Amino acid sequence: MAIVQPGRPDPTRALGVGGQIGAPEPAPSESGMGLEATLPAVAPEPSTAESHASLDEPSGSFAPPSRRVNGSANEREIASPAPAADIAYTPKDNFDARFERVLATVRANRPHDDLDLIRAAWDFCQEQHEGQRRASGEPYVIHPLEVAQVLADLKMDATAIAAGLLHDAVEDTDVSTQEISRRFGEQVAHIVEGVTKLDKIKFANREDHQAENIRKMLLAMVTDVRVVIIKLADRLHNMRTLEHLRPEKQQRIAKETLDIYAPLAHRLGMGKLRGELEDLAFRYVDPLSYAKLTTEVDAIRGEGEAFLDRIVSTIDAKLRDTSIHARVESRIKRLYSIQQKLNAHGVPVDQVYDLFAVRVITQTEQDCYAVLGLLHSTWRPVPGRFKDFIAMPRPNLYQSLHTTLIAEGGHQFEVQIRTEDMHRVAEEGIAAHWKYKASDNVSAKDEQRLAWVRQLMEWQREMSDPNEFMSTLRIDLYPEEVYTFTPKGKVIVLPKDASPIDFAYAIHTDVGHQTTGAKVNGRIVPLRYRLRNGDIVEITTQAGHTPSRDWLSFAKSSRARNKIKHWLNEHQRERAIEIGRKLLEREARKYKVSL
Repeated sequence: MAIVQPGRPDPTRALGVGGQIGAPEPAPSESGMGLEATLPAVAPEPSTAESHASLDEPSGSFAPPSRRVNGSANEREIASPAPAADIAYTPKDNFDARFERVLATVRANRPHDDLDLIRAAWDFCQEQHEGQRRASGEPYVIHPLEVAQVLADLKMDATAIAAGLLHDAVEDTDVSTQEISRRFGEQVAHIVEGVTKLDKIKFANREDHQAENIRKMLLAMVTDVRVVIIKLADRLHNMRTLEHLRPEKQQRIAKETLDIYAPLAHRLGMGKLRGELEDLAFRYVDPLSYAKLTTEVDAIRGEGEAFLDRIVSTIDAKLRDTSIHARVESRIKRLYSIQQKLNAHGVPVDQVYDLFAVRVITQTEQDCYAVLGLLHSTWRPVPGRFKDFIAMPRPNLYQSLHTTLIAEGGHQFEVQIRTEDMHRVAEEGIAAHWKYKASDNVSAKDEQRLAWVRQLMEWQREMSDPNEFMSTLRIDLYPEEVYTFTPKGKVIVLPKDASPIDFAYAIHTDVGHQTTGAKVNGRIVPLRYRLRNGDIVEITTQAGHTPSRDWLSFAKSSRARNKIKHWLNEHQRERAIEIGRKLLEREARKYKVSL
């Protein structure tokens, strides 16, 4: 955080966007923000906003809100331009107006929550950060206030919003966690402590510091997932205002966002937030590709939106004719998602098959399949492009039907069909059901989302090397899934290119340890065989069989790799002890010493 004390010249005032001098370089932090800038949502480009969301997760950014043009049966979302950055020296009245907007959002989403807790946290926040300014030159309190607004938009509870307002208090002021606990309760204090960086501990290098901060955050997240939701909201606002940092810091922070925070949002099912983080980071990580792609997409935008309007009108008419109640949305794919497709397939922009997409949101699951049949009878489906994530949800619980269709003129477009509840889960993930929780208990579905974190936290006790921890985390954050089956039909979701060894450890640790062979679709295969979608896998075991170090060369899942490593380390230790005992006994006999 860059703080300019009252009475001292503010070196950032004379600088334009992208320049920053003044405060000394801070210790590295897990968020990488160091000198964090804060201005109200500055859109990266008009073309990266809400309407470019990848429809398998996000449909846009949290702020500014979209303008909606309502049709008879469809709802087109049009990205609004971000407000101008005009509050670098915001008067207190503007603070109060923004805070009242936070309260109004909470009141609308959670009418029974304790607003007094949020008011007390806001008063304390203003008191503690008084006189502090950020690298942009504006009052520091704008940042926690904007974080609170993101949390309110996510329908988070009063405890989370109070913690969001206080999330930098322990780190950047003289306030202690004990005082936060005394004033606001243990829950708020626990969340604030989980978000607070480890700046008072000296590390050998930036990578070790980053690893330990993320480890600390994930440990706190296991007991209260609101820790990571606040961290993601914090990172989102910092990314919106990244232009006030030096280019090298912009690059480092944006890369960390793409490597850690956007995938973390994805694993928690928070597709809307993930989409905005990716597009904001893309602008800084690869500015040349960003500028080139923006130009190319803008060149086809007008024609593409006209094409989507025709498709939406046709779907509306079909829905009315069949009396299916649904709403229809459309968009052009997000810039970062397009870039990923270009890198993977080496095709020009206009050949990305899901560049144009339509989403149909129905009332019931049965209607989803009815709409699918309706669309397939209207346009030709592209073979191999149909995916049923309703019957087989993704690990982050995302559900939807995906199909790609060919319209007149050979133009392809993607359609996603889901219910309102599936849509809310796809957009907000683990935050989606916060509005409906009557207690602090974690639901079964949320527990499923957090299972991988709990496993990671168990394994991290065995990882003394921070680089190994970060490597395992990155594997877990990028789950390209393969859907396989047991002979009895149970679905086992594994990473891409997983082997029968990964399958065995997914069943049970002992099954993995004792694996001697495997059959896939009734045929004997080697243990290093790469599993594919739909494979039926049968594992052969033998009592007393033990893991081989060679398995690490083709095991892909972090669960399998960590179980194998743990077994090898334990038995190497036992073997070393046994060898040491024999050597000691031999020497004792040699010198006739009694043991």
